[in-house]
Amino acid sequence: MADPAPGRRPLEDRISWFIRATDTFGRVAWRFFARVETSGLERLRGLDGPVLLVANHVSNADAPLVGSFVTPALGRRIYWLGKQEALDWPVLGALIQHNAVIGIQRGAADVEAFRAAKRVLDEGHVLIVFPEGTRSPTGALQEAKEGTTILAVRTRARIVPIGVAGTRRVWPRGQRLPHFGRRRVVLRVGEPFTISAPGSGAERRAAQVAATNQIMGRIAALLPPAQRGAYATAAGAADPSTQGLSEDPVR
Repeated sequence: MADPAPGRRPLEDRISWFIRATDTFGRVAWRFFARVETSGLERLRGLDGPVLLVANHVSNADAPLVGSFVTPALGRRIYWLGKQEALDWPVLGALIQHNAVIGIQRGAADVEAFRAAKRVLDEGHVLIVFPEGTRSPTGALQEAKEGTTILAVRTRARIVPIGVAGTRRVWPRGQRLPHFGRRRVVLRVGEPFTISAPGSGAERRAAQVAATNQIMGRIAALLPPAQRGAYATAAGAADPSTQGLSEDPVR
């Protein structure tokens, strides 16, 4: 675990009372929007050191779902990357910041986001990222950005795959507010794993692509076949213990 830079306040690992209250409220609120089914949360218990949570992204509901159910199971604070302008909003910005969201300035997002993410893991904390970079318009996995793989290699963090299904029906892309109802939503947590550092030159590039496919394959294996998208083949090569749903919960 690296020491924080001189003059910079170290990040905290404990779950604050505010985050606990927010997550408790979230679990109660979810009862009005969906029937949430979870599995694999026990795999999070006892995980220490740097942990990189990686999840698919289809809806604005994904973050509240993961925060509400994964944080208490993990027992550690989860850090998120968000737009700095959101943190600057009156009242709401303070609420977001107190939920361990690190603000990233628009325009310098790639470099700044990577540095902020690496800092969280270098200090031995938990970070969640959505490797696709944006919400999928179809619900199926899109090609992932390789920044997640580079981050995992450089920090040697344990990677925990998370698959989310059904949230697109609760809060569709482009919809300002979520729908009330009892739609089925599923959150699945896979086995933690690590990836080894690639070599150099062409070998390094090939290893990086393979590692990205491994990460996304682990996520895809937690999803129903209709959501595996670009990583349907990679899902078949994933750890059998993480195999996903045979039924699509969005129907």
